[in-house]
Amino acid sequence: MGKKDKPEGKVGVEAQEEAGYHVPVLLHETIGGLAIKPGGVYVDCTFGGGGHSREILKQLGPEGTLIAFDQDEDAQRNLPDDSRVLFVPHNFRHLKRFLKLHGFPEVDGVMADLGVSSHQFDEARRGFSTRFDADLDMRMDRRQERTAFHILNTYGEAELHKLFEQYGEVTNSKTLARKIVEVRGLGPIKTIAGFKTSMHPIVKGNPNKYFAQVFQALRIEVNDELGALKDMLVQIPQVLKSGGRAAIITFHSLEDRLVKVFFRDGDFELEEDEVFGGKKSVSELVLVNRKPITASEEELRRNSRSRSAKLRVAEKKG
Repeated sequence: MGKKDKPEGKVGVEAQEEAGYHVPVLLHETIGGLAIKPGGVYVDCTFGGGGHSREILKQLGPEGTLIAFDQDEDAQRNLPDDSRVLFVPHNFRHLKRFLKLHGFPEVDGVMADLGVSSHQFDEARRGFSTRFDADLDMRMDRRQERTAFHILNTYGEAELHKLFEQYGEVTNSKTLARKIVEVRGLGPIKTIAGFKTSMHPIVKGNPNKYFAQVFQALRIEVNDELGALKDMLVQIPQVLKSGGRAAIITFHSLEDRLVKVFFRDGDFELEEDEVFGGKKSVSELVLVNRKPITASEEELRRNSRSRSAKLRVAEKKG
C-alpha cells in the first residue's frame, strides 16, 4: 500500500463490533476532543482493538501519522494495513523514549483509553475475569514475570490489606488479607476457582461485585497501572506541540483523580493555598472540558461498559 493509499473496508465501531474484540467507548467525543489536523502526528497509547485508531485514521490525510502503543501482543492482530501506522509493542509509560527513537519528538495529539479490553476479559486463559476458571495471571504484557499468583502467594498480610483497600475499595480488605495468608499456609492458591472458593466464607454483599473489586485491585497491582499512568502523564507536556491535545478515558476514581489533578496542576499533589488564598498553577496544560465527558444515553444502551467511563481533554499552552 502506498503512502497516499487509505485502508479499505469498514472502520470504527462497526468493524469492532464485527470483530468482537472491543467496542471503543466515547469514540466520537474523544476524536472531537483531539481536534485532529489532517497532516498531524497522533498517538494512541492503548491501541487494543484499534477502534479509536481507525477513527483517527479517517480524519488524517495521506501525510498524517498514527503511532499506536500496546503492550499486549494480541493487539497486533488488529493492526490495519495502512502505511500511516507505526506500531510500538510496549507500555505507554515509555512514550517519550519510543517517540524520540522513531523520529517523532513532538506530536499533535495523544489519547489513551485506560479500560481493559473486552477481549482480555473474554479470554479465559488471561485470568482477568471472575466468570472463568484459569490460572491467576492478569498480565497485560506477558513478557513480565509478576502475576496475580505471585501477589496472592508472596505478598505479606499488610501489603495485601493495603492494595485491596486502596485499589479495590474492598470493604473488609483486612479480613480478606488475613484469610489469604491463612489459606496459602495450607498450599499455594493457583486458580481463580480455587481462590473464589477459599474466600467464599468472608465475602461481603454481592459475590460478583465483591470479586470484581478484588480482581480490579489485583489487576492494577500486577500491571502497575497507576504507576504507568503517572509516568505517561508527566511525559505528555514534553511530547505535545504547542496547541496539541491529550484525551484520556478513565474507568475508576483512582485513575480519574490522577488525570484531573495533573491536567489542572501539572503535578499529582494538591498545592497548598498561597498567602492570599490563590492557587499557583504550574501546569503546561489547559483544560478543554472543565468537567469530565461521560457516555450518552444512546451509548449506555449500546455498550454497558461505557457506564463508568470519563473523558478529560487538555491542550498544551502556546
